[in-house]
Amino acid sequence: MDTFTAPAGQSGLSDAAGRPGSSRPAAPGGLPLPGTAPATVAVPAPGRGPQRWAGAPSALYDTDGSLLLAYRVRDEEDYNVVARSGDGRTFTTLAVLESSRLGAMMVERPALVRTPAGTLRLYVSCATPGTKHWWIGVLEAGTAEDLPGAPLRPVFRGDRDTAVKDPVIRWRDGRWEAWLCCHPLDRPGEEDRMFTAYATSGDGLHWQWRGPVLQGRSGAWDARGARLTSVLPDGRAAYDGRASAEENWFERTGLAAREVTDGAVKFSATGQEPVADVRYLDVLPLPGRRGHRIFYEARLPDESHELRTELILPDG
Repeated sequence: MDTFTAPAGQSGLSDAAGRPGSSRPAAPGGLPLPGTAPATVAVPAPGRGPQRWAGAPSALYDTDGSLLLAYRVRDEEDYNVVARSGDGRTFTTLAVLESSRLGAMMVERPALVRTPAGTLRLYVSCATPGTKHWWIGVLEAGTAEDLPGAPLRPVFRGDRDTAVKDPVIRWRDGRWEAWLCCHPLDRPGEEDRMFTAYATSGDGLHWQWRGPVLQGRSGAWDARGARLTSVLPDGRAAYDGRASAEENWFERTGLAAREVTDGAVKFSATGQEPVADVRYLDVLPLPGRRGHRIFYEARLPDESHELRTELILPDG
């Protein structure tokens, strides 16, 4: 697929964030940001207009050096896709999981990981039909092609007062970590509010809840909520935020940093403004070298969303 450079005034990125194809300095702390390098449309919007979205990415470099990408498509029916790429820009679909296959009214961001045993796991965000409730399940298989036929196992059920979705899941230092977007359900009509919670596990199936680690700030651009979307091993992180219910589906990206106090892990927003007008930024370190590949969901003028990627290498 050809490199994509948005026409002036038609980018999903704000002028302050830089348009795809432009050059911009690194963010404080060095987290790669949209607009740093030329952007490629990895997955186009499935149609024109609101609620026609491709995005919510989760990517990993596989054992053979290829790139696996899981993402959500919202169209006539929601579904998750797993695809493979040799160059990081063009993708071949390996598996499709429709929301109906998962018993869900809708699906949102998946999390794709390879286990220490070598199997693939796809953690899926599922909306309970007829409610505002969300829960997270997992499918596990030896190959991506086998994931649609794998049994679905609930791992984060949420409860009457909390919906859980959009997981970020990592295997690190001999244990599993999860950052989960939580939506309080205690106020009818205000279920869009969100915060991020943290959980750990020895096997990635049975989890210990550690509590909230990132929340919106009163009076700030992220007052309505904060959803971690990418966490690097050194503690740098990106999150989605918004100021109001009216900005639902118009989240922007901010930066956060990990803090450990008396053994408790939390994140604090860095900076007073968002750094990019995109959602679901996923930052993937390149294997065996300096640099990153990033994926993000970008809004088009007609309010459809496309999935973009950039390869960001250090200067020199």
